[in-house]
Amino acid sequence: MNRRDMVLAAAVATFWGFNFVVIDWGMDGIPPLLFVAIRFAVVALAAVVVPRPRTTWRTIIGVGLFMSLGQFGLLYTSMALGLQPGLAALVLQAQAVFTILIAAAVLRERPTAAQLIGVGLGIVGLSIVAAGRGGDAPALAVALALAAAFSWGIGNVISRRAGTVTGQGRLGSLSLTVWSAIVVPIPALGLSFAVEGSNAIVAGLAAFGWQSALSTLYTAGLCTIIGYSIWNALLARNPSAAVVPWTLLAPVVAMASAALLLGQIPTPAEVVGGVLLVGGVLVTGLRSRRRASGASVAPVPAPVPAPAPAPTLRGG
Repeated sequence: MNRRDMVLAAAVATFWGFNFVVIDWGMDGIPPLLFVAIRFAVVALAAVVVPRPRTTWRTIIGVGLFMSLGQFGLLYTSMALGLQPGLAALVLQAQAVFTILIAAAVLRERPTAAQLIGVGLGIVGLSIVAAGRGGDAPALAVALALAAAFSWGIGNVISRRAGTVTGQGRLGSLSLTVWSAIVVPIPALGLSFAVEGSNAIVAGLAAFGWQSALSTLYTAGLCTIIGYSIWNALLARNPSAAVVPWTLLAPVVAMASAALLLGQIPTPAEVVGGVLLVGGVLVTGLRSRRRASGASVAPVPAPVPAPAPAPTLRGG
């Protein structure tokens, strides 16, 4: 990754880290699956002005189901069950490991030694933080957050495999982000009816006030439309193993914002783990950049899906 991509990846991780506190703040009194449906309905509205991406419907639906519906439906439910924002951000970063493993199996992308070291440091940091505070988390909530991480990993690989390029209109990462959101609202609402019930939905809509509206605007606008557009573009022009470790910064931001805004003071284990997380990201990013700068050949473009003559692009 070059310096510009590293800055973009760090910015997205910051948006997503603060996102956990915003979700927790806005979801008060609203069923989680209903909240997911509302979030992505707002994103999908942008399809009126954003052209359809030049890729297959299979890619659009796959990204929508796994990166959006699966990830956030499971994540929001885990937080509604009692998983605190900082720990939710932490557990979700298992997606870095899932993505690299899935990409190695499906796309034959072999992570470099430096990337493995960086991810390893990040995992050690995650483990230290989890050991310092994980005992109070409901087991089902943690399991759902891990499932959300796995769903995100699948979505990452689908986006990467699509070979999306950066640019404007149908070749831009914004197109896939917006159009994949169309897949989410109806299934999410159907799951809300099935799991949460019509009475909870009516009560949730009645409880939807300015606080929930601001939360939705942040998650839909900054984190989804802007954040995932950047993320899809990064995945399109960089190997998965060089991009996904940057999300390990999100738990650090989440825990810091939870401490400042919610009074959830980090423990010594969280501080040590957070330092290791940052170190892991720096090792991965800096080593990847050094290797890229020393190469004399142009990077190999991502594979193009067979049905599409020129594919397009893909993040709470």
